[in-house]
Amino acid sequence: MTHSATVPDTLMTLDDATRRLVRLSAAVTAGTEARQRSEIAESLGAVPHAWVEELLLQSYLFAGFPRALNAMREWRRVAPEPSAPGAAAPPAQWRADGERTCAVVYGRFYDRLRENIRHLHPALDDWMIVEGYGKVLSRPGLDLGRRELCIVAACAAAGQDRQLHSHLHGALNAGVAAGAVSEAIEALAGVVPTELLETARLLWARVRGK
Repeated sequence: MTHSATVPDTLMTLDDATRRLVRLSAAVTAGTEARQRSEIAESLGAVPHAWVEELLLQSYLFAGFPRALNAMREWRRVAPEPSAPGAAAPPAQWRADGERTCAVVYGRFYDRLRENIRHLHPALDDWMIVEGYGKVLSRPGLDLGRRELCIVAACAAAGQDRQLHSHLHGALNAGVAAGAVSEAIEALAGVVPTELLETARLLWARVRGK
């Protein structure tokens, strides 16, 4: 049984705060510590603290705990107090939230995704839904569209083309207008190596059917 849902466009163009956020996502995933510090400095005062903290929290899913911890340490140097965007859902709600969020991101491909991941290993399917999409990506403090743009940036920076392709679709499914996705990709110039940025552009053209 499918859980897919349609989300109207909620992010029509890339505002400056989101532009800085996606650049920070790429820097956290694959940049040097100097690059991370530079992008954090650029974000301070220009991006809501809650957005930055939610990005840094979700980055462990895409960059690993070491990079997430190091990036949060750098952020704490300039923003000593954690933000409080609201209470997160209790653990008992993570699975339902995860299924709902994942269904939005993958749309008509949701059932196929679940089948494919279960075939790889049932534990990976469980962790993806409960841990990834439920506990982390369904948190308050940052909307799903901006989360998806940050994931696009992370996948582009890491050269993870298969996941990048999926989350380019995911950004659209989460309500990001195509123009805003294009702007987010171009915002990665100077943070993502040229060859990886060009790959992202080519994949995005394929997603748009161009």
